[in-house]
Amino acid sequence: MKEEPLVSLGSEKIISLGRETRFAPNGIVSRTVFAAPNMRVVLFGFAPGQELTEHTSTQHALVQILSGECEFTLAGRAQTLKAGDLLYLPPGLPHAARAIQQFAMLLTLTKPAELPPLPKY
Repeated sequence: MKEEPLVSLGSEKIISLGRETRFAPNGIVSRTVFAAPNMRVVLFGFAPGQELTEHTSTQHALVQILSGECEFTLAGRAQTLKAGDLLYLPPGLPHAARAIQQFAMLLTLTKPAELPPLPKY
């Protein structure tokens, strides 16, 4: 059964990200907060030591660290991020994440704007 987003398109709602964040003893828990045709917001809870291996995305990504501490590797360079930090990832940038301690993050993905078709001559 597919879980519905915490916030529905077209309906106002206030949620507490802290209360909605879930953690598994030895895993990563993700919950879709909001989904629209060109945007998706996902809440993640990481147990200590858990990681997302290096990957890329075709979308723009904003990562907001809500609690705890993690190591983000961006194009091979490791950066430590803590609660309150915000990271922008352009499409195609190789990146990975590893929980130094239990941490939560909010990921916002947006599709790049489509370019208008070139004029025909």
